[in-house]
Amino acid sequence: MKEEKKTEDVFSRSLRMHAENKGKLDIRCRMHIDSMDDLSLVYTPGVAEPCRAIVRDENEIWNVTVKNNLVAVITDGSAVLGLGDIGAAASMPVMEGKSCLFKRFAGIDSIPLAVSTKDIDEFVNVVSKIAVSFGGINLEDISAPRCFEIERRLQEKLDIPVFHDDQHGTAVIALAAYKNALRLTGRTLADAKLVINGAGAAGSSIARYFIAAGAKNIIMCDIHGALCSGFPEGLTQAQVELSKITNPEKKRGQLADVIKGADAFLGVSRPGLLTGDMVRSMAKDPVVFAMANPTPEIFPDEAIAAGAAVVATGRSDYPNQVNNCLGFPGIFRGALDVRAKRINEEMKLAASEALSSLVTDAELSKDYIIPRALDERVVPAVAAAVAAAARRTGVARL
Repeated sequence: MKEEKKTEDVFSRSLRMHAENKGKLDIRCRMHIDSMDDLSLVYTPGVAEPCRAIVRDENEIWNVTVKNNLVAVITDGSAVLGLGDIGAAASMPVMEGKSCLFKRFAGIDSIPLAVSTKDIDEFVNVVSKIAVSFGGINLEDISAPRCFEIERRLQEKLDIPVFHDDQHGTAVIALAAYKNALRLTGRTLADAKLVINGAGAAGSSIARYFIAAGAKNIIMCDIHGALCSGFPEGLTQAQVELSKITNPEKKRGQLADVIKGADAFLGVSRPGLLTGDMVRSMAKDPVVFAMANPTPEIFPDEAIAAGAAVVATGRSDYPNQVNNCLGFPGIFRGALDVRAKRINEEMKLAASEALSSLVTDAELSKDYIIPRALDERVVPAVAAAVAAAARRTGVARL
């Protein structure tokens, strides 16, 4: 009951704040317009010259417009937070919130855009036609498997970063925290057996990303149980492909079956799916990342009572919050600073390494495996690492 009351309080206060402020964003002019001369520079006739500069060289748009620091936060409202398919209109408060975080943490301007279509072709067409105005595209809250195709096609069509944060942002922060949790418990990426529960956009991306970073033994579970190569029943094509690079021991069964003896659990699924008995069946001192929001797969106190050595969640009221605002602001800041054409795997891995390295050996503890969301060191460290990786891999314009 105590937990329920806390949740009701934050929901009612948030609704009141949104209603009182009529949303969370302003658009402000960087220039003063206090005289006719100011007006002639900001608008006609003076504005004709930057237009002509872009006609002469289209790359000048980066130098004379907000494109150099402007990101579009775009959704179709089909997979919003823990709310599911609530539609484009109802997704707007979340997109506004994301824009607020871009500005607060990285000084990046962004525009929230909700597109009223579930058709992949139409969505890609809309986004590709407005992309000229932006230095990057942040895709948000789009359901799987459509999100994979949308991101792939936009990356192919556009010469600016296209980043589906629900996939890659979560993966970047989760890897940083996971590496530190393994360091604390004497394990490595290569030798730890990890069970991931939830094979949608976030879970699939996390698995692929962890494998790229060096993980060797990952078992994916969805509502049908463990994904296993050769048994495609009930799986999407993306999950079939994922089954080929995971579950090397070809284990079958539900979560309770395959989690026995595992070193770590990572959940991006639904509340209450991990029990204390399941944690007790894991290896000694297991790592538990229960990241379903707002209610995790298991609450930290229950997981710790069952023997978990380290617990992380997606919530700010518990230690070790795997919070996407630790990732996307710095990732986009670094990409924009070098006018990157895309955000590639090397840039993401550099972001994870920068983030995990901020926690020193002296600071590392069961309650501190990842920097906190308001840590002012995060964005500069991540941005510098991402920018360097972009230059190193040839996707930087600067």
